[in-house]
Amino acid sequence: MKKRVASALLCAVLVLSLLPAARAAQAPTEAEAAQVLSALDIMTGNENGDLMLGRAVTRAEFTKLVVAASPLRDNVGPETATDPYPDVPRTHWAAGYVAAAVSAGLVRGNLYGYFEPDRNITLAEGVTMVLRLLGYRDSDFTGAYPAGQMAKYRALGLDAGVPTTASNGELTRRDALYLFYNLLTAKTADSSAYLLDVLKPGEHLVTPSGTINTVALVNAAMEGPVVASGGWQSKLPFDLSTAKVYRGGSAYTLSAVAANDVVYYSKSMRTLWVYSNKVTGSIEAITPASSPTSVTVAGKSYSIETPAAAYDLSDLGPFRVGDSVTLLLGRDNQVAAVLDPVRTSSTVYGMVTAVETASYEDASGNPYTASTLTVQATDGNTYSYRWDQKNLKAGALVQVTTNGGSVQVTRLSGSGISGKVSTDGTRLGSYALADDVEILDTYGDTQAVRVYPSRLKGVSLRESDVRFYQLDEHGAVRRLILNEVTGDMHRYGVLTHISETDMGMAVSGVYEYDIGGVQQAPITGATLYNVKTGPFQLKQDADGVKLANLNEVTLTSVDGKTVYAGSRTYPLSDTVAVYELRGNTYYYSSLSLVSGGDYTLTGYYDKPADQGGCIRVIVAR
Repeated sequence: MKKRVASALLCAVLVLSLLPAARAAQAPTEAEAAQVLSALDIMTGNENGDLMLGRAVTRAEFTKLVVAASPLRDNVGPETATDPYPDVPRTHWAAGYVAAAVSAGLVRGNLYGYFEPDRNITLAEGVTMVLRLLGYRDSDFTGAYPAGQMAKYRALGLDAGVPTTASNGELTRRDALYLFYNLLTAKTADSSAYLLDVLKPGEHLVTPSGTINTVALVNAAMEGPVVASGGWQSKLPFDLSTAKVYRGGSAYTLSAVAANDVVYYSKSMRTLWVYSNKVTGSIEAITPASSPTSVTVAGKSYSIETPAAAYDLSDLGPFRVGDSVTLLLGRDNQVAAVLDPVRTSSTVYGMVTAVETASYEDASGNPYTASTLTVQATDGNTYSYRWDQKNLKAGALVQVTTNGGSVQVTRLSGSGISGKVSTDGTRLGSYALADDVEILDTYGDTQAVRVYPSRLKGVSLRESDVRFYQLDEHGAVRRLILNEVTGDMHRYGVLTHISETDMGMAVSGVYEYDIGGVQQAPITGATLYNVKTGPFQLKQDADGVKLANLNEVTLTSVDGKTVYAGSRTYPLSDTVAVYELRGNTYYYSSLSLVSGGDYTLTGYYDKPADQGGCIRVIVAR
C-alpha cells in the first residue's frame, strides 16, 4: 500500500525547501530533476535505473513521456486495438501511447499520413507537445512556426536547464529531463499550476512559493513496508541488485539490510528506505482490542501501521496484554510487525536513557507497577525492558541479555583506549576496527546516537572521550561508547530573535529559533545564554538546555561531503541545514539550490574536524 506520511527528515538528498517565487524557474541539478520524474513515474530509465541522458529521443519515446506526464497516464497501456499509423501498427511497442496522444490532440503525424516513430524529435516538436499539455492550442500562436511556440516556451520558464537551444536541434534525454521537470511547476493556459492542479490535484505536491515539495512527492511514491525476513526480496516488484538503499539517512548497499529491518520501496525510483528501530518490552495496553490502532509497550504508545501487526495484536491474534514482545518500528516509529522476543533473543550494549515506572497486568489481569528500563544500544536500536530492581539510573552503561521473557542487566566498565582514527576508518590507534564495529556517541544521561567509522575518520580520541570499549576474539574493536565526540545528537539551526532582560535580581530571556525550516516554540526562562542571532547549536538533556553559537568560515566551494575554504577543507554534516539570508530573514533552502550561483556561502561548524566537528549550517547571502 502507498505511504503518505509526514516526516521531518527523509534524507538530505530528498529535500527541496521554500524559495522565493522569483527563483522558482531556477534549474535543479540533474539528480534532483531525475528524482522528481522517477517519483512521478514519468522518466525511470532502463532496468538498471540508467536514464541514458546523453541519448537522442525518438518521436515514439517522447510521446510515451508526454502520456506519462499527462492525466491520461493511468488509463493508457502499450497496446491498442487498431493501427494508429501505417508505420505504427498495433504491434508496435508505442502503439497505445501514440493512439492516446493523437486522440487527445497532443501530437499528430506528418502531411503524408505517417508518424515517423523512430525519427529523433526536435526541440520545437517537443516544446509544441508540452505546450499542448498546458492547454495551449496551435491557434494561440501567430507568425511562422515555431517562433510563437518557442517564445512561450521561454516565457513560461520551460527552458531552464535545457541544454539544446536551436528549435530544430534534436532533443536528448537530458533535454527532456529538464523540459518535463519545468512543466510540473509551469502555469497552464488558464493560469493553473500543472502538477498541483492538473496532474496530481489535491496531493499538495507544490509549496506555497511554487517549488516542488519533494518530501511529499517521495512519500506519495513510497510503498510498503516489508519486513526483511524469509524471502522478502521476492515481495518487491523490481530487481534489487541496482537499487539505491538508504539506511538511517545514509546511502548503503543492499547488503546493509539486516534481518527484521523494516523496508519501504519505490519501483519507479528503484529505491529502498530501511528502518531498524526495535522496542522490546511487555504489552501494557492495546487500543481498541478488536481492531487495534495503537499499542503501549514499556510505558510508551506506538501507532500501528500494518494490517499484519494489527491482526497480531487483536483479540484474534497471538499477543495479549502482559506478553513480552518486540515491536519492529518503521517510519515515524510506527509498528510494522510484532515478534515473540524469543525470536529476537540477544545481548545488547548501550546507555540507559530512561528509568520509569509503568503499569502492567499479570496473567490474571491484575494490575501492578514496575520499573521500565529504556536502552539506546550500540546497534542503533532502542530497547525497553521491564526491570524490577532499583539500582540503575539514566546515563548508566549496561549490557542487557534477554532470553524469552527473562532479562539480565550488567553494568559496563572498561575505558582506557585512545588514538587517532585512520583516514580510511579501519583503525583506532594501534587497534583495528572490526568490520561490524558498533559505535555509540552519548551526551548527558538521555542523548545517544549511533555513528559509523566513516564519521570518525581523522578524529583523535582521548581516553576521556571513550566511556567503554570491547574487543572481539581477533583483538579488533567490536564496540565503542563515546562521550560527546561527534555532536551528532545535538540540534542545529538559526536563532532568529533574542530578547534578554537583566535587572539584577530579575533575569529573563526569550530565544526564538528555526530548526529545519520550522519555527520552534521559544526557549524562555531565567537563563541568559550569551548568544547572538544566527547559526547555533542546541544541546538538551535531563539537566536542561544549552545554546551556543557556531564558528564561521567563508566557503569557496562544496564537493560532495567536503567543503573548501581556500586551502582548508571541512567535512560536511549529513544533515547540514542550509539557509538563504535576505535582509534579516532566514529562508530554509537546500545545498543544490545555493551552490554554483551568485551566492556567498558561509559555513558554521561546532568544533575542529579532528575533534569530531563538521559544518552544521550553511548560510547563503
